[in-house]
Amino acid sequence: MGRARHPLAERFVKRVNLDEIEFEKREHPGFTCRRGRIGWRLGSERLGASLWELPPGEVAYPYHFHLTEEELILVMEGAPSLRTPEGWSELRPGDVVSFPPGEAGGHQVANRGDEPVRFLAVSTSGAPDVVRYPDEGKLAAAERPPTGTGLMAIFREDDAVGYWDGVEPPS
Repeated sequence: MGRARHPLAERFVKRVNLDEIEFEKREHPGFTCRRGRIGWRLGSERLGASLWELPPGEVAYPYHFHLTEEELILVMEGAPSLRTPEGWSELRPGDVVSFPPGEAGGHQVANRGDEPVRFLAVSTSGAPDVVRYPDEGKLAAAERPPTGTGLMAIFREDDAVGYWDGVEPPS
C-alpha cells in the first residue's frame, strides 16, 4: 500500500519537464547558445538551475567565478571542454563537476566538437552575489531573486574608487 499524498502537496511542489522548457537565446559572436531557466520557472528561492544548449564552436559564457554562489554542472549530451584554474579539460556525458565559491571555482564551458552540447547547471541562489571576470578585469554585483529581476551591474575593476572618494559630511 502506497503512502497517501498530502492534499496540499501540489501547492508546494512544482514540476517541469525538460522537453517543455522555454529557452532564451544568447547571441554574441562566439557565445551563441540557448538557456532554459528551470529554477525561475519552478519559483525556486535558494537554488538556481538552467539547461544549456551549446552549438559546435560556441562558448556558454566568459571565464568567471562567484564569490558567494556554489555551482555544479552535469553533462547530458555532447563532449564540452571545461576551463578551470588548472586549464582546459574534456568532459563527456554523465560527468558532474562542482565549482566552489571563490577563485578556485573559476569556470567556462566551450563546445569545440562537431555535435551540440547540453548540460544542466545548478547553483545556490537567492542571496546577492559578486562575480569576477578575470580575463576582462570586470566585476559584477547581482541580486538573485527567484523572479529573475533585481540588480545586475558590471564594472571594470580599474574604475574602482577609494572608500572616501566623493564622501562629504552632512551639513
